[in-house]
Amino acid sequence: MRICSFLPSATEMVYALGLGGSLYGVSHECDYPPQAQQVRQIVSSIFQDGDYTSSEIHAIVAERLREEKGIYDIDEEAIMEIQPDLLLSQELCAE
Repeated sequence: MRICSFLPSATEMVYALGLGGSLYGVSHECDYPPQAQQVRQIVSSIFQDGDYTSSEIHAIVAERLREEKGIYDIDEEAIMEIQPDLLLSQELCAE
């Protein structure tokens, strides 16, 4: 089985269940257990580079939402390459 996790808590559960060897992709926030940091990162924040003020963050998020984009970048090519059987994620609240 090939698993990709977009959530730190789900990544921890994968390892707790003894399925770490089946984990092929994680998000930039998946850092525990330590071996999760060795798994290919397929999700990253659009805010990784640089310091932003609150107003800058608000403007960027508002623009991304207008463009129907999220606040995370997903490496779609990596997902196509990995071909996961299971993708662990969640829906974000609208407000």
